[in-house]
Amino acid sequence: MRILILGCGWVGEEIAKYYIDKGFEVYATCTSEEKKNYLNLLGLHVAIVDFDKENSILEFPTTFNYVLNSIPASSKNSVDEISNRFAHVSNYLKNITYQRQLYLSSIGIYPDKDGIFTEDFADDLNERLFVAEQKITFKNTHIYRLGGLFGNNRIFAKYFENRICSTGDQLANFIHVDDVVELIVQGFETDLNHPIYNLVAPEHPPKKEVILASAQKYNFQLPSDFQPEHSFQKMVDGSKIIKELNYSFKYISPLDF
Repeated sequence: MRILILGCGWVGEEIAKYYIDKGFEVYATCTSEEKKNYLNLLGLHVAIVDFDKENSILEFPTTFNYVLNSIPASSKNSVDEISNRFAHVSNYLKNITYQRQLYLSSIGIYPDKDGIFTEDFADDLNERLFVAEQKITFKNTHIYRLGGLFGNNRIFAKYFENRICSTGDQLANFIHVDDVVELIVQGFETDLNHPIYNLVAPEHPPKKEVILASAQKYNFQLPSDFQPEHSFQKMVDGSKIIKELNYSFKYISPLDF
């Protein structure tokens, strides 16, 4: 059994560890020698690939059971640069075979405004993220739009220590990495019925409450002040995958992260 992880970041590492423990051969791409050496130590087969320039990985097999695609559609890149990057990714994917691909996108694709956003929302989408999703929409591919990702050493309060917080009134559309890993595993091993799923914890407390809870739990300093700006009430609905998989979250609320 083989899994391919394109763009092996934090989530990719957790998935790699899971499947190595299951006896899979795990192949991954990254963009630096340092990261390659680290992933090799975990037991992965690794290639350094810059998909802005390349569209083949000659040293890898051409048949995989699963593909986890977490190539980033970075905000620092232009739409044209993202289009070029994912054209290369697409060309590579067309020349390998696999049973199922999961692409990790972001709920940042939805506009920052009041409303409840389901997977069917199609107005005013972030062009950069939308282009990336469209480029890799193949048969046996499902898109996971991830909420704000936390867990392990990624703690929300840490980013606001002794700083002014201007987003405290906004709703938390977050998810814990442990739930992301479990939903990826189930997504690979289940015949999913829809092309796109939002992945967010079921509860959406204000970000201020999450900061206060995580600061107390992990002994971080509080923000120097809360000065709300742009207090839109954006809520991303992640109920579709919960219902389809009958999934029970390990972390129902970001207050528990």
